[in-house]
Amino acid sequence: MTGAMRMLIETILSMYENLSSRTLNLMREVHNRQKAEEALEMLSRKLTDSNTDFQRFAYIASHDLQEPLRMVTSYLGLLEKRHGTVFDDEGREFLHYATDGAQRMSQQIHDLLDYARVESQGRELDPIETTSVMDEALANLSITIAETGCNIEVEQKEFPVVLGDRGQLVRVFQNLIGNAIKYRDSSRPTVIRVEVERSGDEWVFAVGDNGIGIAPEYFERIFMIFQRLHGQAEYKGTGIGLAIVKRIVERHGGRIWVESEPGKGAKFFFTLPDDTAVSTQAQHPSQDQLQI
Repeated sequence: MTGAMRMLIETILSMYENLSSRTLNLMREVHNRQKAEEALEMLSRKLTDSNTDFQRFAYIASHDLQEPLRMVTSYLGLLEKRHGTVFDDEGREFLHYATDGAQRMSQQIHDLLDYARVESQGRELDPIETTSVMDEALANLSITIAETGCNIEVEQKEFPVVLGDRGQLVRVFQNLIGNAIKYRDSSRPTVIRVEVERSGDEWVFAVGDNGIGIAPEYFERIFMIFQRLHGQAEYKGTGIGLAIVKRIVERHGGRIWVESEPGKGAKFFFTLPDDTAVSTQAQHPSQDQLQI
C-alpha cells in the first residue's frame, strides 16, 4: 500500500469517526430535546389541570360557604336587634366581634372567587385606551379621594393604547391607587403619582406614593394570596388585592414589581404589551415565525 493510499484511508477513517461522533451527539441532543419537550408538555398539562381544579374548588368553596355565613350574619343581626338590650357592654362587644368576623370571612370568600375568575371569566384582549381606564378607576375612587384629601397627579394627559381586558385593567389601577390611599402617611399630605413610559415593545406604568412604605423583605410576599403585613385593627382588608393585580397583569403578558423604603413611600410598576407593536408583528412576521 502506497503512502498516498494509506493517507487517504486514514483521512477517510478520521472523517468517518468525526461524522459518527457528530451523529451520536446530534442523536443525543434530539433525544434530550424530545425529553425536554415532553416534560414541558406534561408540566403545561399539570398547570392547566391545577388551574382548573383551583377554579372549581374556589367556586364550590365560595358557594358552599357563603350560604351558612349569610345565615350566621342574619341571625347575629336578629340577635342584636331583638335582644341587644339583654347583653351587657362585654356581651355587645362579643356580638360585634362575631358579626365583624363573619363579614370579613364573606369578603375573603368573595375575593377568592374573584382571584380564581381572572383567567376563566376574563374577556378577550382588545385594543384599549388606558386614558379612559384611568378615568374610570379615579371615578370609582372619587369619594375616597375626596374624603381623604389625597392629591392624585397624572403625569401624562394621554395614556397609550394597549391590548387588554378593560374591566380587569380598571381593577389594576383602582387597586393600586386604592392601596396607596389606604397606606398613606397621616403625618403629611398624601400625593399619588401615576406615570407611564415606553420601553421597547411594552409600556411601563407606575403608581407611586409618599405613604408608609414597605420593607424590602416583603416585596415578594405582598403579591401572594391572603398575605397581610398589618393587622385588621390598623388596616382593614383581606390581603388579596395585590395578588389579583398580579394575576391580571400576568394574564396580559406583563410583569409587576415594587420599589420602596419604609417611611419613604412605595412605587408599583407593571408592564403591558404595546398594541401597535403587537399589530405590527402580526402584519410583518419575523423570518423565524415564517419558518414555523
